[in-house]
Amino acid sequence: MAGGESGRGLAGVRTRPGALRGRGAAENPGGRFERLSLCWEEEAGQAANDTAPGPKTLFLRDPARTILCRNDSPDVPFDVSLNPYRGCEHGCSYCYARPTHEYLGLSAGLDFESRILVKQDAPALLRCELSGRGWRPQVVAIAGVTDAYQPIERRIRLTRRCLEIFAEFRNPVAIVTKSGLVVRDADVLQELARYDAAMVYVSITTLNRHLARVMEPRAAAPPTRLAAVAALADAGVPVGVMVAPVVPGLTDHEIPAIVAAAARSGARCARTIVLRLPHGLKDLFAAWLERHVPERRQKVLNRLLEIHGRRLNDPRFHTRMRGQGIYAEQIESIFSLACRRAGLSRDAPTLSTAAFRSAADPQLSLFAPD
Repeated sequence: MAGGESGRGLAGVRTRPGALRGRGAAENPGGRFERLSLCWEEEAGQAANDTAPGPKTLFLRDPARTILCRNDSPDVPFDVSLNPYRGCEHGCSYCYARPTHEYLGLSAGLDFESRILVKQDAPALLRCELSGRGWRPQVVAIAGVTDAYQPIERRIRLTRRCLEIFAEFRNPVAIVTKSGLVVRDADVLQELARYDAAMVYVSITTLNRHLARVMEPRAAAPPTRLAAVAALADAGVPVGVMVAPVVPGLTDHEIPAIVAAAARSGARCARTIVLRLPHGLKDLFAAWLERHVPERRQKVLNRLLEIHGRRLNDPRFHTRMRGQGIYAEQIESIFSLACRRAGLSRDAPTLSTAAFRSAADPQLSLFAPD
């Protein structure tokens, strides 16, 4: 498939000594609020050419009292989001959300992908918030920070149960995910789509399976994500692709192939974001580059510095997601041309709140649990 062609220049990507099997990070640095840190070390006597087993994932109860978060950033197209999990087992090496674990006294490294907080009360909290007098019907983004369809979701179905509540109220939702598991919920998304109240973006960073395996170790393989796009499109659910994050000097050459593959699979639209490395993610991603693509490490970091004003993360609104300068302009031009050639819109379908039903609607009680 297209991934074999687009990734030809990276055929040497592999899991190298020092990496941990199934993990995007190999370090557990202390957070910026902590004085102490724990380090994951290789077991004594391990062969130099082997990779160590990563730490087991622990799932911890998150005693959240609310489930909907408000956003005031002009750089994201939503005001409210829902995240059933904190931390993400997908373990993407570049994830901008990694530093959020530091607010919990945990590390942005291995802790982020192996210490997952589960908001077990999410469905009940959501029903309460949508039923409240102060709720104003609006689009809710699912997985604005961490992936709502990470592996644990297959078993405990928190995201599924929240989607069913959104369908009861007919409140519109927009989902971003790297998982093929979203297809499981096509029936609920179909119901929402009847009222122009559902949109799914599948995130595809690369079509190169080898690169994806080490960069996004527990996320779905690229063909699985494209299959999810096709399945959702066939089900009548509006679906697009996030070509994100674009890693300059590593994945930017794949933009046309990703957009074309998405269009063939039935995507309606596409968006893109350039990689940024806030807080401790700078060192974590630099270490990942050194382990897996050392010959490209300096090129990638230099390009990022050029794009973000001699920093690896420009926190300013309006520029932090796309960057500035010649390389940012090249990425934008390549992406725009790829979308035009593939016939993909860069604008998502407008979602509607017209069909929203309040808790006072007697028909809504038909769906409520006994």
